[in-house]
Amino acid sequence: MKILITGGAGFIGSALAKKLMDRGDKVVMIDNFNDYYDPQLKKDRINKFLKGYKFKLYKGDIRDKKLLERIFKKEKLDKVMHLAALAGVRNSLLDPMAYEEVNVRGTLNLLEMARKYKIKNFVYASSSSVYGNNKKQPFSETDSVDTPISPYAATKKATELLAHVYSHIYGLNTTGLRYFTVYGPWGRPDMALFLFADGISKGKPIKVFNRGKMSRNFTYVDDIVSGTIAVIDADLKCEIMNIGGDREETLMRYIEVLEENMGKKAKKKMMPMQPGDVPATVADIRKLRKLGWKPTTRIEEGIRNFVEWYRKYYKI
Repeated sequence: MKILITGGAGFIGSALAKKLMDRGDKVVMIDNFNDYYDPQLKKDRINKFLKGYKFKLYKGDIRDKKLLERIFKKEKLDKVMHLAALAGVRNSLLDPMAYEEVNVRGTLNLLEMARKYKIKNFVYASSSSVYGNNKKQPFSETDSVDTPISPYAATKKATELLAHVYSHIYGLNTTGLRYFTVYGPWGRPDMALFLFADGISKGKPIKVFNRGKMSRNFTYVDDIVSGTIAVIDADLKCEIMNIGGDREETLMRYIEVLEENMGKKAKKKMMPMQPGDVPATVADIRKLRKLGWKPTTRIEEGIRNFVEWYRKYYKI
């Protein structure tokens, strides 16, 4: 198959591209290498992590309709994995207009191209943040997600609604994947694990929100990739699926495992809950399991792999 990955230089995008090419698929990527975090890391994912692989990379923005038209017309794509987005709950509070432009209008541009060029399957990244302050745990795809508590979450809910329209009206196969706290080597520097490792290595205090009373389904990147590929292959008519680890872990345990691997204790600065954040996100993953997928990586292994990469990449 020939698959377009938007956000191909990103954390999940680059890992997904590698696995798809390993099995013989052709990959086309688009990424604008923005400065939400260090663009050098994105360049290194392309030039180092994907060194030796053959793929087509377009540097550009999903808001650019002319560029998207050119890519879809020229590349004759089979499927789309749409990962490009402005990420981060807290940052969306600072610039909600940008999040609407990229996450909503950018997705709409891609759905239009997928419709026009008869794409076989359009899979896109949603987020566990759409569940907001839902009290019932674990979160199920049948739960109401009508009360998001951040602009980021609202944009992700909007993309799910748009995809449903394109499935209903045009028969486009779409699946939204609600990702739950992804971590691992080559990860995003704005994510907790990266920030904690950086603080520990420099002897600086790390911010522990809600005074540590948080829990997550931390999901290792390899498990995310295998689940994503299962959905790309499935060609489902119109679905929403959770994709997360199968074990709820506390934030304090997450930090403890990191400390063990760093060989150093963290200086913890206990903080109140941040606006837009939630104390727990736990996934009901029975739906995705029906495709034969299951997460296999525990945080003890995943964090060890991350620390090994982190030390090597930053020469620590």
